[in-house]
Amino acid sequence: MAEQIKVKVMQGDYLQIAAEEYQTSEDDDIILALYNGKLMELNRIVPEDGEVIFLTTADKNGRRAYRRSVVFLMQRALMGLYPEGDVDIVVNHSLGQGYYCQVKGNVSVDDVFLANLKAEMLDLVEKDLPLTKKSVKTEEARKLFAERGMHDKKNLMKYRISSNTNVYELDGCIDYFYGYMAPSTGRLKYFDLYPYDEGFVLQFPDKDTKKVADFEPANHLFHVLKDAEKWGEDMGIPTVAALNDAICAGKSREIILSQEAYMERRIGALAETIAADPDKKFVMIAGPSSSGKTTFSHRLSAQLKALGINPHPIPLDDYYLDRDQIPLDEFGEKDFESIEGLDIDLFNSDMVKLLQGERVLLPSFNFKIGKREYKDHHMQLGNKDILVIEGIHGLNDRMSASLPKESKFKIYISALTQLNIDEHNPLATTDGRLIRRIVRDARTRGTSAKDTIAMWDSVRRGEEKNIFPFQEHADVMFNSALIYEMAVLKTYAQPQLFAISPDCKEYAEAKRLLKLMDYFLNMPADDICNNSLVREFIGGSCFNV
Repeated sequence: MAEQIKVKVMQGDYLQIAAEEYQTSEDDDIILALYNGKLMELNRIVPEDGEVIFLTTADKNGRRAYRRSVVFLMQRALMGLYPEGDVDIVVNHSLGQGYYCQVKGNVSVDDVFLANLKAEMLDLVEKDLPLTKKSVKTEEARKLFAERGMHDKKNLMKYRISSNTNVYELDGCIDYFYGYMAPSTGRLKYFDLYPYDEGFVLQFPDKDTKKVADFEPANHLFHVLKDAEKWGEDMGIPTVAALNDAICAGKSREIILSQEAYMERRIGALAETIAADPDKKFVMIAGPSSSGKTTFSHRLSAQLKALGINPHPIPLDDYYLDRDQIPLDEFGEKDFESIEGLDIDLFNSDMVKLLQGERVLLPSFNFKIGKREYKDHHMQLGNKDILVIEGIHGLNDRMSASLPKESKFKIYISALTQLNIDEHNPLATTDGRLIRRIVRDARTRGTSAKDTIAMWDSVRRGEEKNIFPFQEHADVMFNSALIYEMAVLKTYAQPQLFAISPDCKEYAEAKRLLKLMDYFLNMPADDICNNSLVREFIGGSCFNV
């Protein structure tokens, strides 16, 4: 199944007509175009001769366009049901293959409400109405949003430097979105609505782009996100605009200190939970890329030490097979993220011996030569000793199958961003982690933003296979996102992203990230303590990260 169709286009060609010529040969719906390396909506006319790559809903950019367009469709449907404008839907955050939404107004979110909303959405799909874009003065856009009660969006526009803003309209419904849109409602057929918690989930397709994914609520993850959002609201910083307001008011130091104190309190409480159970001898920590696992494990170890426990770090990376034994992935490349690349039998054998009180010589992996080595790293567990084991397969029971369940305490850590851009645009947690990694890899590995972006899809595939399926099995989920971090990371990430030239295939993604960060004001890093998790990425950490 092809995700991209390359064609030559001539000046004056209408992209939507050109796309229709190729749609019959495609299983997935064409929804966007990449014209001379730049993303473009299908309702555009080609300004000059060039090459177009048509993107389907199976492409990551096509998928993003599809989802934000369905959100717009939902807004227009709500307007049809409640034309007085006294009811609104707030899109809070992603949850599995959907968005968790809440309804503001005197309405019960029940089966009847959702059935009516879905029917109205499908009626709009049947009419195949255009999603049109026009450029207006930014001040005019602010007034439009104020009139429609979109106060988060109105406040965010206050920090927009550009004098013009692209506003979308769908049959009288007006909004602004942070990315490209579908050309018409006829392409937005696949979605569903499920009641959940105090709101509902707007569910999308997954790999099969013409079938809505099964709704499998990740309850553990949801409540962590909900707690984070509540804390942001308690702090008075639920959105990007509110963070910008606080920075302008000179509250940067207050925000940093409050966030760090909150994180330290949560880590301390977690350490107390672990220390209270003497049977716990293995703290297993796993999470996706750039979650801050290393700093977290150090800070947790410090809290355990303060409670009289002796923590010992054990990276699962030390149990890698020699590089020439690493299995290959479907592309014939060495799959360093596969659990088969670890010596599972040796790890279980060593851990069982330690649990039985034996003295064990532990390995270390030499990444320079690609081999496991044995030096003078002996270990023997006493009554107050505990192992803090960190690695992407830490939550997979295969990794520690020989250890008694009661001896393990599993922690899933991820950067679950609690900020929303505005009422209808959540900030993707994946984007936060990607920006963290761009900053860290440039500083510690000499890796360019271009190279980091190029490998990100592969990293994400590994996470979806090896990490996310096990997240709900954790005893605790820990959110490592910092409410202020994007404002700090912006200073470090922008130069890296600007260095990507327009002729690179990573340019479109770099431009998207730059546009996202453009909505954040810069926050200086001076007041960030040296044990902060963000120091793992920007530098200056007191830990060996």
